[in-house]
Amino acid sequence: LKLVVRIGLAVPCVLKLAGMPSHRVSSCALVVAAATLLFAQQAFVAIRSPAPSVGQQTQLRGVSTGPSSSASWGTSSSGAVAFAAAVAAAAGLRAAVQCRAAAAKKKGVRVVEGKEIPWNLFSPKAPYKGSCISNETITKKSPLVNWETSHVILRHDKNVPYLEGQSIGVIAPGPDKKGEVPAKVRLYSIASSSPGDDETYETVSLCVKRVLEVEGQGWCEYSNVEPGTDPEFPDAGKVYRGVCSSHICDLKAGDDVLITGPTGAEMLLPEDPEANIIMLATGTGIAPFRSFLRKLFHDKATRIPRNPMAKMIGGNKYMGLSWLFLGVPYEESLLYDEEWVEMKELYPDNFRYDYAISDSQTNAQGGKMWVQHRVMEYADEIWPMLKTGNTHVYMCGLKGMESGLQEAFEAKAAEEGIVWAEFVKKMKKDKRYHVEVY
Repeated sequence: LKLVVRIGLAVPCVLKLAGMPSHRVSSCALVVAAATLLFAQQAFVAIRSPAPSVGQQTQLRGVSTGPSSSASWGTSSSGAVAFAAAVAAAAGLRAAVQCRAAAAKKKGVRVVEGKEIPWNLFSPKAPYKGSCISNETITKKSPLVNWETSHVILRHDKNVPYLEGQSIGVIAPGPDKKGEVPAKVRLYSIASSSPGDDETYETVSLCVKRVLEVEGQGWCEYSNVEPGTDPEFPDAGKVYRGVCSSHICDLKAGDDVLITGPTGAEMLLPEDPEANIIMLATGTGIAPFRSFLRKLFHDKATRIPRNPMAKMIGGNKYMGLSWLFLGVPYEESLLYDEEWVEMKELYPDNFRYDYAISDSQTNAQGGKMWVQHRVMEYADEIWPMLKTGNTHVYMCGLKGMESGLQEAFEAKAAEEGIVWAEFVKKMKKDKRYHVEVY
C-alpha cells in the first residue's frame, strides 16, 4: 500500500521536473497507477497459485485454518491493492492539479530552454503607464525623408523587467490608419541591457526611426495627412506619418507612455561565456545588439574587467568574440558609432566592428556596398567560425537579410561539398541561427 501510494505521489513530480506539460501529468499518473495495480494483482496471484494446503496457510500467514479463511484472505488482499491503486491515482491527480495550479500562478513568465524569463507582464488591454526620461535624435539629416532616428529612454520603475534581445510594445494615443483609438500596439526591440542605460533596472531604451513617406520621394502607399496641411511637405499629394513612431519620436521628458510586454525569445544571448556572436544589423535593427554589447562590454556588473585588480576579483565574464556588422544608407545614418569605436579600443580581442554605407561605398564588383558584402570580405575568417558549435549568428533589420547571408557563404559551403540550406537547417536545430526581420 505504501509503495503504490508513493508511486502515485512521485510520478507527477518527476514528470513535472522533466518538463512535461501539466495537462498530461494527471493522465500519466493514472496510467502508472493502473499499471501498478495490474502488477500487484499478478504478484498476488503468483503467491496464491497453486493454492497451498490448510496447514501451509496456517504456517505462512498465522490465520485460522479452513477454506473460508483462505477465500477471505485472497479477497481482502485484492481489495487492499485496488484501494491502494485508487489512493495512488487520487494522489497523482491531486499532485497534478497542485502542479497545474502552481504553474497557473506563474503569470508573466515563460520557460525557454529550461529557464524562466519575463513574458507579457503587461498586455495591450492592461498596459503599464511609464514615462519618458529623455529623447535624443541620434542621426543627422540626409537625403532621405525618413532620416530621423531617436534614442528614447523610458522609466518603468522596475515593473517591466526584461532580458537582452527582448522587445516591448508601445501604444500610441491614435488614431491609427484603421481609425482605432488608441492605436494598435507596436513592438520595438529593446536597445538597452536589462539594467537599463543607467544600470538601475528602472529604465528601458528604444531606438526608433520616424516613419515618414512622401509621394514622389520614395515609397508612399497610404496618406494620413490632409493634402496641403503637412508642415514639411505642403505640396505633396500624399504624406504618411507613422502613428506610433511619431508618437515616440515626439515624446518629451515627463510624458506618459503605455508599455506592454516584454516578449520575444528568438534573440536571446547564449549562456555559453565562450560563445562567438556574429551580428548583422540594418538601421534600427541595431537595437538588440546594443543590448547585447552593453551587457558584455559596458555594464559594470557584467562586462569583462578592465584593469588587473578587477580581473583578480571578478575574473573574465565573457571570453568569446562578438563581431558586429552594421549596414546603413548614409554616413549620417550610422547608429551608436562612438560606442562601438570605444568598445573596440577597450576590448580588441573580444569585439570587432565593421559597417557598410550603401550610398558612398562600393563592393568588390563596383556596386553598392550592402552589409552582406562587408561580411563577405571576412568570409575566410567567419566561415570556420560558423562551422564550430559555439558560434551564433544573429540578424535583425529589413526583410530579406537572410538572403544576404546566403550570398556571403553559399559559395564557401559549396567548396566543401556542403549544401547551404542544410547547413542553416542544422544551425537552426542547434539554436545558433537567430533572425528578427520586419
